[in-house]
Amino acid sequence: MKRLFTGLTDVGLLRSVNQDAYCIDADGRFFIVADGMGGHAGGQEASHLATQAIQAYFLAHWQSSESSRSLLEGAFLSANQAILKDQRSHPERSDMGTTAVAVIFRDAQPWCAHTGDSRLYRLRGAKLEQLTEDHTWVARALKVGEITADQARVHPWRHVLAQCLGREDLQQIDVQPLSLQGGDRLLLCSDGLTEEVSDQLIASHLKSIRACDRAATALIDAAKKHGGRDNITVVIVAISSSNQQDSETA
Repeated sequence: MKRLFTGLTDVGLLRSVNQDAYCIDADGRFFIVADGMGGHAGGQEASHLATQAIQAYFLAHWQSSESSRSLLEGAFLSANQAILKDQRSHPERSDMGTTAVAVIFRDAQPWCAHTGDSRLYRLRGAKLEQLTEDHTWVARALKVGEITADQARVHPWRHVLAQCLGREDLQQIDVQPLSLQGGDRLLLCSDGLTEEVSDQLIASHLKSIRACDRAATALIDAAKKHGGRDNITVVIVAISSSNQQDSETA
C-alpha cells in the first residue's frame, strides 16, 4: 500500500502562537496531529509533548508483538502521562491539554486513534467521510438528538471538549481499524480547518488537487480566507492506486 503524504501547519490570522503540532514518520508508517489548549505556553507545550510521546512510543514498540490497538492505546496513555508529569512540574501549565489523532500503517491493517475534536476524514471518489467522532459536549448532544446539526455548527459550547490528553480522568481513547483502497485520501486535521471550511469544500480541494502538498496549501488558504481564527493543521495521506506512476511526488 504505497503512500504519498505531506503536512502543513499555520498560525492563522488572529493567534500569535501556534498551539497545533504534527508528526509524520519519514517512512510513512504513522501520522499524528494535536491541537493544544491552556494558554499560549500551555497549549503549545501540550501538543508538542503529545506528538513527541506518541512518536517515541511508536518507535520503541513498533516491532513488538503487541497488537496495533494496544500500540495506539499505549501511545496515547504515554502522552497523557507525559503531560500530567509536566503539569506537576509547572503549576502555571496545570490546565493545559491537547486533542490528538493518529493513523498507523502496521502489518496489513491500518488503524486510527483519537481523543478530542481533531479529526480524520477519508475521501473515496467524490465522497468525504468523517471517520472520527468528536469528543465534545455538542457532538454528544447531537448524537442523542438534543440539538440539530444546524444548531451544532453555531453552538457556543461547540469547542467544549468531553475528553482530551492531559487529564487524570481520561476515559476515552477511540481506536478503530481503517478500510482503505487505492485512490483513497486521508486527512488528519485540527478544528482550525473544520471550523472555517465546509466538508463540501474540503472534499473539492482533496479531489481536484492531485499533489498532496498543493492540496494542503489550498486547505490552509481556504481556512484563512474564511476567517483563520484558529491555528490550522492538515496532514494528507494519499493511497496510490495501481495505475499511478511510481515517479508521482507528494
